[in-house]
Amino acid sequence: MSRTQMNLMAFVRPTSLHPAGWRDPANAADGNTNLDVLIDAAKRLEAACFDGFFYADHVGVLAASEEVLQATDSIATFEPFTILSAISQHTSKIGLVATASATFTEPFNMARMLASLDHLSRGRAGWNIVTTWITESAANFGLENHPDHATRYQKAREYFDVVSGLWDSFADDAFVRDQDSGVFSDPKKIYRLNHKGRFYSVSGPLNAMRPVQGWPVIIQAGASEDGRQFAAEVTEVIFGAATTIEAGLAFRDDLHARMREAGRDPDDLRILPGALVVVGDTDEAAQEKRAWLNAMVPYAMGLRSLTAFLGQDVSQCDPDGPLPEIAETNAIKSAQQRIIQEARDKKLTIRQLVAWVSGYRGLALVGSPQTIADEMERWFTVGAADGFNLIFTGLPGGLTDFCDKVVPLLQARGLFKTSYHGSTLREHLGLKRPPNQFFADGTVALDPRSRALSRTRLGLSGA
Repeated sequence: MSRTQMNLMAFVRPTSLHPAGWRDPANAADGNTNLDVLIDAAKRLEAACFDGFFYADHVGVLAASEEVLQATDSIATFEPFTILSAISQHTSKIGLVATASATFTEPFNMARMLASLDHLSRGRAGWNIVTTWITESAANFGLENHPDHATRYQKAREYFDVVSGLWDSFADDAFVRDQDSGVFSDPKKIYRLNHKGRFYSVSGPLNAMRPVQGWPVIIQAGASEDGRQFAAEVTEVIFGAATTIEAGLAFRDDLHARMREAGRDPDDLRILPGALVVVGDTDEAAQEKRAWLNAMVPYAMGLRSLTAFLGQDVSQCDPDGPLPEIAETNAIKSAQQRIIQEARDKKLTIRQLVAWVSGYRGLALVGSPQTIADEMERWFTVGAADGFNLIFTGLPGGLTDFCDKVVPLLQARGLFKTSYHGSTLREHLGLKRPPNQFFADGTVALDPRSRALSRTRLGLSGA
């Protein structure tokens, strides 16, 4: 189905994905741990009618030299559910998306935290499912080795079934709360999951009411083969990684074909490419600002990022020589492949590659408000994107520039809404509320074996 207006989310990590964003005087250097800055950002985004406040997260600190650590602003951040619960009490419309790892959190706890956030926000919760690629994270959870890429996705697929099954523990009308009769709930409308699978054994039911939205909106960023298949089977919003319209169209067609094969309607998916936005009064001013930010990133920090994305240490290689052969590793597959391709296609030295990685390697919208609005319109009108997950250069400066200067242009063209037409994140995105998979009409439990999604392509079996 063609759409006339795009969806917009703000990717907050927590102040900027650009490693030098905190050094811009227009931004708050302590924004990562400043509640007032983050609440103010959410309010500004809500005033601009953004669909979601997408809070990124990681569960650990990358091993790094003192030079890198002293320049890294993301070594201390708020935990997603805590900060989004706080923000929920200062906003009323904008969606609140928590990034949470399916590799290092028990599914029962995850289901309960997300259900709680959805109720606290009155139906505005979203879950960005990640499998955690940072190898150092495993040691924070008592593991000697980080699970390999394929295993992480296999676990995540079963994990999702457990979490969504727990959300459906109660029919929507299970809670009677009749003070006169003394009946609080109807036992016939409670379902015990009793899941026993390859990776998880979870009894249930969840001790939380079914989420307001049925399920929080399911969001994911996987672009690898395993990630795309996972997205085709369960994801409702995908944080795309395409950097050209041609790549975006190919990505869309691939996902839609996979969804049809999995028995899903492609209209149940929103593709929102991640895009760094750098707004200037002119195109030249914006390019100068981006160049200044990139120059503020220490070489050692960029080299550490390159090593992490490649999954192979290249610090001992000649910085002015070519990238050596890189074997397949446990790093992010799509990121590794994109970096290698960039190095080969443009014959970049390691030093040049470090500079490219340092200044954000994905889609970047850099220019005047008019230029940025034009490019967003091009992506949207040809169907390469249903909208964008925007990455600002910092808070509040980068966010304010976009909301004050670009959003009005999109609204004037009829490409973005001027007011909210619903109250839940699902309503903002035009997504259906999922029916309870165990209670067809609120009273009759369904056989869980009737769940239609195929899991075989991720190597899974069982309920």
